[in-house]
Amino acid sequence: MTLAERLSEIIIPEVFNPYVIQRTAEVSRLRQSGIIGAIAGLTVPNGGVAINMPFWNDLGKGSEVLEIGKKLTPSRIKAGKDIAAVHTRGKAWTDADLTTTFTGSDTMGAIADLVAKFWARDEQDILIATLKGVFASASMSDNLLDISGETGAGAAISKNSLIDAISLLGDAGRNLTGIVCHSSVMYDLAKKSILDARVNVGDTNTAPEFQTYIGRQVIDDDGCPIDTVESDKVYTTYLFGTGAIGFAAGTPQVPTETGRDDLAGEDRLTNRRHFVLHPRGVKFKGSFEGTTPTNDDLAIGDNWERVYEQKNVRIVAFKHKIG
Repeated sequence: MTLAERLSEIIIPEVFNPYVIQRTAEVSRLRQSGIIGAIAGLTVPNGGVAINMPFWNDLGKGSEVLEIGKKLTPSRIKAGKDIAAVHTRGKAWTDADLTTTFTGSDTMGAIADLVAKFWARDEQDILIATLKGVFASASMSDNLLDISGETGAGAAISKNSLIDAISLLGDAGRNLTGIVCHSSVMYDLAKKSILDARVNVGDTNTAPEFQTYIGRQVIDDDGCPIDTVESDKVYTTYLFGTGAIGFAAGTPQVPTETGRDDLAGEDRLTNRRHFVLHPRGVKFKGSFEGTTPTNDDLAIGDNWERVYEQKNVRIVAFKHKIG
């Protein structure tokens, strides 16, 4: 019996697909942290590369004094348009990738767990590429703090500089609930005793991956950008509010299939996804050669433009050194 025959017997798409979707959400720290939130009511199309997400602009400030015989001056309630890219992605694995999963009692579950972990990592890669592009846009300059050009300790991440980054949103800074940084940054913060213990791990409560900073969960991701400037490393750390990144899943016509490439002598499993993973309030306006944007396309600043009021975009980028 070939691996493809075994896969076709073991994997039931109606069960496999929902399980992969659920497990991807469970193993993704960004999803579990609340940084990535569902976009209610959004239907992801099977065709097309972008989707409109209309919103209402803030009503502004300034009431009028009521006077007898004087009419109030109506203000227009204006709608804005947020545009999200639709990601159509897929991945195929050969028998060499999957052989080790054919040893337990729940083979389909083991394969689904591997696939879910792959997509969780891939979502993080897509998000980091998106953030590179978003903060390369001039329209997001007010949400960016860059201290990397300062001298000595003034260029390094610290308690005060983290607070400065949060304060970019003014009174909306309280809505920033999570910090995503390179692991080198997280360990630097731990060495400086900046992080707060969140839960106990064994005999210690100082493990950096289980800590927060003034109530904000710290998540390490080595995909966070590192630039080299005059032999010094400049790190980009991101601060997020709950639901700052919107997510919605679509359904490809054939999400999962098994098959065999007779010429190559390989059996394979193919998994496909359609989804939106979008920073709320920053529209995607880019053009690209393929049918859907690549990570390189997402990382281009000219492909993004802020459409929300500055404080309503619950994302801040912070460029700094460590040490």
